[in-house]
Amino acid sequence: MAPWGERLAGVRGVLLDISGVLYDSGAGGGTAIAGSVEAVARLKGSRLKVRFCTNESQKSRAELVGQLRRLGFDISEGEVTAPAPAACQILKERGLRPYLLIHDGVRSEFDQIDTSNPNCVVIADAGESFSYQNMNNAFQVLMELENPVLISLGKGRYYKETSGLMLDVGPYMKALEYACGIKAEVVGKPSPEFFKSALQAIGVEAHQVAEMPTAFSEFLLLL
Repeated sequence: MAPWGERLAGVRGVLLDISGVLYDSGAGGGTAIAGSVEAVARLKGSRLKVRFCTNESQKSRAELVGQLRRLGFDISEGEVTAPAPAACQILKERGLRPYLLIHDGVRSEFDQIDTSNPNCVVIADAGESFSYQNMNNAFQVLMELENPVLISLGKGRYYKETSGLMLDVGPYMKALEYACGIKAEVVGKPSPEFFKSALQAIGVEAHQVAEMPTAFSEFLLLL
């Protein structure tokens, strides 16, 4: 593999994950990962364009950004690509009315979406709302549709909080896929469309974005 100095030739932007990379979520707002606040500040002070990409679906972008700013990060809502706003755009474009199996913390992102007489299901990391009743409601909506549409905000298996590992949306998405005999449309990582929208937001092409190294500090030394 070529040295990082060579691999940075022509690079104009960086896409950064948030949860597990910049901070670990949890009670009291979570904790910043050591060195991450300084790393973001250094990146934003460099020649590179920075975009934050997250599958966070328990918080609105405004809440997430507020939390990160309290931890010391220099970040604004307009710099974050998240699945809920992307899903809303899809729903509007396709005239879809979702049954929302989501966390209350992200529900405000769907305030402008018609949810009457659902003709699709949107599932996200609903936390305690992943009850049997709510899952069965989603199942019933899908089974009553001639062409069922299941939209999942990400498909992660689990994630880390300060209290330990937590189940993510993926296992619940897979349960509905299996029960209904369908395939979910994933909005968020690792969907190529999700990353394309992030690249468009900072005006760079895929080949102009750095592949982050295992050692973040190794990358920062070259800025």
